[in-house]
Amino acid sequence: MPWGLIENFRTALQYRGGWKGLLQHMYSNGDFPFKVGTYMGCDAYGNRYYENRVDYPTGQHRWVEPADIQNFDSSQIPPEWHGWMTSMNDVTPSQEDEYFEKMTKRINPSAPSDAPYKHNIGYQNELFHFNGMHNQSQIRSRGYGIGNSIVGLPPFAPDAYYTQPGSPYNPAFIRKFEYEGDLDEAKGGGRPYKNDLWKERLMTAAEKEAKVNPPNGVDFVESSNKLTPREEAILARGGTLPGK
Repeated sequence: MPWGLIENFRTALQYRGGWKGLLQHMYSNGDFPFKVGTYMGCDAYGNRYYENRVDYPTGQHRWVEPADIQNFDSSQIPPEWHGWMTSMNDVTPSQEDEYFEKMTKRINPSAPSDAPYKHNIGYQNELFHFNGMHNQSQIRSRGYGIGNSIVGLPPFAPDAYYTQPGSPYNPAFIRKFEYEGDLDEAKGGGRPYKNDLWKERLMTAAEKEAKVNPPNGVDFVESSNKLTPREEAILARGGTLPGK
């Protein structure tokens, strides 16, 4: 038992490049520092993938060692490598083209085809990643105009955080701010208002007095012309109001 432990440490030290690499992995990756296997490839973000079918059972024989140990999330694994990690694919992404070429030689087409693809995957869009985060809907700012230095989002850049259609936070459904009128419209503007309550607050005491007691005996009929919710619904449906 002690000798086996010593051998594990010696192998891990050689595998991790010394005590610094070993202690760093021990602090962040649990038992990964003592897990050794065959290097299978690396993705665009720098994550390294390993396999060992001899010493580990199925389900534990493939693993990833992140490029940034301190800021790693499982969603940063690209889809093509995720399929290999979960044993959905038999070959790594770097060997897919060779594998497809090998498998297509076993297929005897029943009819001629003009399809430009020789495999059943068909058209594939080029894969982009945002600082290793393939789930774009999670990229958001840490505050208004601050950005997010961890994922590389610059200040004042729009968030990619997903919002449901119809949400007031969805840019496509944000109502444009419009004014209903302006108290100083005759003078060129200066006191715009959005609703009647806003208009009431902007009015001076003299204007409010003139509204309540209009000069020259003219009755103020603005309030009498307002429609009730029921009358507005009737007009919206194309109906007519009796006596109006």
